[in-house]
Amino acid sequence: MNPELEQNQEQIIIIGAGPCGLAAALELQTQGFNPLIIEKRNVVHSISQYPVYMQFFSSPELLEIANVPFTTAHDKPSRLEALNYYRSVALRSGVRINAYETVNSIVRDRRGFTLASTRTSGTSHTYHAKNVVIATGYFDHPNLLGIPGEESEKVSHFFREAHPYTGMNVVIIGGSNSAIDAALELERVGAKVTIVYRGEDYSSSIKPWVLPVIKGKVAKERIHIRFQSKVSEITPTEVYIESAQGTNRIPNDFVLALTGFHPDRKFLGEAGVTMEEEGYPTFNPETMETNVPGIYLAGVVASRHEANEIFIETGRFHGNKITAHLLQKQQSTQTV
Repeated sequence: MNPELEQNQEQIIIIGAGPCGLAAALELQTQGFNPLIIEKRNVVHSISQYPVYMQFFSSPELLEIANVPFTTAHDKPSRLEALNYYRSVALRSGVRINAYETVNSIVRDRRGFTLASTRTSGTSHTYHAKNVVIATGYFDHPNLLGIPGEESEKVSHFFREAHPYTGMNVVIIGGSNSAIDAALELERVGAKVTIVYRGEDYSSSIKPWVLPVIKGKVAKERIHIRFQSKVSEITPTEVYIESAQGTNRIPNDFVLALTGFHPDRKFLGEAGVTMEEEGYPTFNPETMETNVPGIYLAGVVASRHEANEIFIETGRFHGNKITAHLLQKQQSTQTV
């Protein structure tokens, strides 16, 4: 099916080795393509950034890719089980992955696209590809607050584990599952936790079995929560919290700004992908092809508003649409 390609000339390059990028690559493989994945960190880097003891909300079968069973001893798989699963699938499939290599630019040319990249060793590389699938995640692009003190070392947009915060005054900004889970873990190791959330009440997205637990901790004042509030300033020793009642200050050692993430839309724009008025990239949801013929999206980069609207369980099928469209293009070319 595939003609012999000249050196550094690829049919398909996938940018990003997350679950959705892997799923796309493996679907392409099954149809005779030989995609190359370029990943700026490690395989499924986003999952390796999850809290150490996190369990997925999804059941294992909803996280499967390439029809490879995901077996686990529990109803919900853990972060470690997911890392083992995706790593094993990637290794056994033999899919080509250039890890720790960052694609810096995509430029359209007569052969398709020229991609310039840099490896962690400092070496620069150039690739030519007929098609590009952008499957970049979102963990490198947190939703910033735009307040004084946000860039200080005491502020983090990631929560990995609770132990380093033992005995500390910690403010958590946000009210999603990640914020609530972090608050509960922090309270268990003796941190003094205050949640600051814009909403009027607990988020409807909180896992139903967790909601009564957090409510019980708040009722007993083991965890404090400020609804309809926002952090307006972060200082080395305090946090300023604004609400309808005014502004007050509380002692603070660390801030976890768990306000979510967004795809790298700047990178898309530089590649020629336009943005809709609502702020999401232009693409055909039936084929995942953007307004630039030959550039496709897979995973959370295709989210229309918030990155969490596309999960692994839905984004893993983007590769099927992409593959079907490429096969259709290929057949059209052969019949001309």
